[in-house]
Amino acid sequence: MNLLKGSSSKSFITYFCKSFSAMKKNSFLLLGAFLLTFVAIAQPGFPEVDKSPMDMCYYPAQYPNLKTQDKKTEPLTARVIYSRPKKEGRQIFGGLVEYGKLWRLGANEATEIEFYKPVIIGNKKIVKGRFTLYAIVNEKSWTFIVNKETDVWGSFKYNASKDVARVDVPVEQLKDSVESLVMNFEKADNVIRLVVAWENVKVALPISL
Repeated sequence: MNLLKGSSSKSFITYFCKSFSAMKKNSFLLLGAFLLTFVAIAQPGFPEVDKSPMDMCYYPAQYPNLKTQDKKTEPLTARVIYSRPKKEGRQIFGGLVEYGKLWRLGANEATEIEFYKPVIIGNKKIVKGRFTLYAIVNEKSWTFIVNKETDVWGSFKYNASKDVARVDVPVEQLKDSVESLVMNFEKADNVIRLVVAWENVKVALPISL
């Protein structure tokens, strides 16, 4: 009888220990799930890096760096803010960007250009301020459009009555393909040129002071 009682006691203790261990494990799992849920609720969702990241360029080039280092030699004239889509094996001009159609000149929000002093584009005097920059792309030439409606997505709400300047520029073919859309300013003979390149195409918008 003592042996049986001892065996029963051991069985009960073993059962109790296993049950307690299982309860403890489940408690830890529940606690972990609760903490993960709390963290997910407590932290706001942050957007992923955009496939077409936003970039900007200045004239003079690298103006903020030059200003910080007290190395600027001329005043700030213009800044462009744009998104940089990638080619990724696609046909861009005449494909993704259709010939003869209005283009936001990038991706996401339409490209923005800001002038910090009056300039001349296509014989039109443009006052200091922010503008949207569009393009109509063709095989041999592009039409740049400066429009006073700002903070717009794409070209869906384009209003031609708000154009302030239009200018046609020739297309230059590049030997090497450019993977991501890129823009930068150049200057020669007192004329600033906003250079745009993508795929095997390069164009330049002349901006006179």
